[in-house]
Amino acid sequence: MTVHMQDLLTTDEAATYLRLSERKLYELVANGAVPCTKVTGKWLFPKAALDRWLAAGLLTPALAHAPAPPIVGGSHDPLLEWALRESASGLASLPEGSEAGLRRLARGEVTAAAVHLHRLDGDDEVANCDAVASAAGLHDAVVIAVARREQGLVVAAGNPLQLSDVAGIATKRARLALRPQGAGAQLLLLALVARAGFALDALALVRPVCPTGADIAQAVRADRADCGIATRAVAQIAGLDFVPLTWEHFDLALRQRATRTSSAERVVAGACRIILPALQQSRRDGRVA
Repeated sequence: MTVHMQDLLTTDEAATYLRLSERKLYELVANGAVPCTKVTGKWLFPKAALDRWLAAGLLTPALAHAPAPPIVGGSHDPLLEWALRESASGLASLPEGSEAGLRRLARGEVTAAAVHLHRLDGDDEVANCDAVASAAGLHDAVVIAVARREQGLVVAAGNPLQLSDVAGIATKRARLALRPQGAGAQLLLLALVARAGFALDALALVRPVCPTGADIAQAVRADRADCGIATRAVAQIAGLDFVPLTWEHFDLALRQRATRTSSAERVVAGACRIILPALQQSRRDGRVA
């Protein structure tokens, strides 16, 4: 999030803005309950972040939130799902799409949200961080980078329609399986279609939508669809071909206060013992960067 110096409030300015005493403001700072940053020993408060904090109703007991259930929402990824299981972290998986995961995280319904977001303008390098920074109710969230992974078209073995990009889906009238609205793969599809210069409804769309990338692969294997957006790993697991389109950031978003709980520490430490070696092996195999 870009913050200009004129938008940073000092402690006394922030206390006046929030109609609090400086002592109360310092208590909130000490408990990590108010968005702030420390520069050369002085606390500064981004006004825009304070506005979101107030709008989300977080001024009152940010300290008394009940722990979120041990669930990772958001996007589906085979490696992350395997890592959560093998690490004995105690976390369940609820794959519903990146934007749905962030909404559940904001409502306290999941411990973390896996996200891979895409913009229509194609500027995806900081899309995940920007989405978390601008989300109401997530002023205290952090983003942990997990991996860069390859997204593309999952197609039948041998790529019988010889698809090479999204434009080819339109010209060859290939049947395209969809992901739910707000899923990272669906956001990527919308961005690619917009850049190709045609509307999504110009394509031969397959309904109903597929909840996960694995469901995209199943639709292709069952000949209900010719293609769909998913990761290379999904295609490989299903024994299908893959047409690469782009690399993306796959991250985990969670609240700062969750990282300070003993259960969260066990979850993060346990998952990382499995995730990092698996990522290293995948990198050696050329599956992730």
